[in-house]
Amino acid sequence: MQIDINKPYNELPLLPPKVDLESKLILKKAISANKALAELKGATNSIPNPEILITSITLQEAKSSSEIENVVTTNDKLFKALSAKSQNIDPATKEVIRYREALWEGYNQLKKNELLTTNLFIKIFQKIKETDAEIRKTPGTKLADGSGKIIYTPPEGENLIRKLLYNLEEYINNDSEVDPLIKSAVIHYQFEAIHPFTDGNGRTGRIIMILYLVLKKYLSLPILYLSRYIIDNKAQYYKLLKGVTEKNDWESWILYILDGIEITSKETTKLIERINNSLIQTSEIVRKKSKQRIPKEVVELIYEQPYCKTEFIVNKEIAQRKAAERYLKELVILNILEPEKVGKEVIYKNIELYKILTTKRGSI
Repeated sequence: MQIDINKPYNELPLLPPKVDLESKLILKKAISANKALAELKGATNSIPNPEILITSITLQEAKSSSEIENVVTTNDKLFKALSAKSQNIDPATKEVIRYREALWEGYNQLKKNELLTTNLFIKIFQKIKETDAEIRKTPGTKLADGSGKIIYTPPEGENLIRKLLYNLEEYINNDSEVDPLIKSAVIHYQFEAIHPFTDGNGRTGRIIMILYLVLKKYLSLPILYLSRYIIDNKAQYYKLLKGVTEKNDWESWILYILDGIEITSKETTKLIERINNSLIQTSEIVRKKSKQRIPKEVVELIYEQPYCKTEFIVNKEIAQRKAAERYLKELVILNILEPEKVGKEVIYKNIELYKILTTKRGSI
C-alpha cells in the first residue's frame, strides 16, 4: 500500500494483521528461537541469587537501547554512577540509568497485575524521559533519518492514538494460537507505528517487547539483551519496519526479530554462564585462601554490579561497617577487587565481572 510519508498515517490497520503470520520460514525460525530462549531461562534459573543478573544485564540492555537513539555513554560511567555518590553524572548516563529503572518498574508492575496496559506504557515512557507528559496531543510529529529527511509521519489525534493503543492492549493480553515470539514482533512494530509519545518511543517499545516475553513466561527476569542485536543491524531494523508500513511485508520483519531473539538468547546465556562460573571460582578462592571467613552473601553481593562499597554490605545487613571494610580489603589482597577513589569515597571494582561485562559481543 502506498502511503504519503508526509501525512499522518491515520489509516494504520488494527491488529491482528490480515496476513499469514505463520509461513514455513517463520515457523522454522520460531522453533529455533524458542529453543534458545528456553535455554536462556534455564541458565537464569541456575544462578543462586537473581539480583546478580538484574543489575548487570539490564544495565547493558539500557545502554544499548539508548545508544540506538543516539544517547551514548560508557560502561565505566554507568557502573560508577550506580556506586559513587560523589560521581558527577552526565545527562546521557542519567538517561540510561532511567531506562534501566523503567524496565525494572515495568517488570514489578507486570508481576503484580499480569497485564500490559496503556497506563503502564505511559509510566515507562515517563520514567525514561523524566516527564509528566502523556499521549501526544499536538500535531506535527514526524520521524526523520540521520540526514533530516522525513521517513514517516505517525497517526495524529489523542483519541485515535488511544484507540490504536487499546487495540494493541487487547492483542497483547488476549491469548491466541499464534506463537508469542511471532506476536512479540507484531507488537513491537505496531507500537513503533503508533508512536504515541513525543520522544522515547523506541526505548519504551523495546521494554514492552521484553516484558511481553516475561508475561508469556518465556523469561523469568527481564534480561534479554536484544538491543545489542538491533545496534549491530540498525539499518535493517528501520528498513524492515518501513517494509511493513509500505509493503505489508510482515514476514521479513518477523524473521528479523526471531533471529534477534535467537542470537541474543544464545549470547545472554553465554554471558550468564561466564558470570556464574566466575562467581563459583571466586567463592572457591575465598574459601581456600582467605585468612578470615567472608560470608557467601558478600561474595554474591560483589557480583550484583561491577563496583561495590562498604555501604552496600551494611545496607543489606550482611555485616557492620568495620567488618564490611575488612571483607573488602581481604578481597583486594586476594586480587578479586581493585580499590578506586572517586571524590572522597573508595569504591571497589570486581575485576573479573568488569572484564566480562565490558567484553565486546562476539567475544563472549
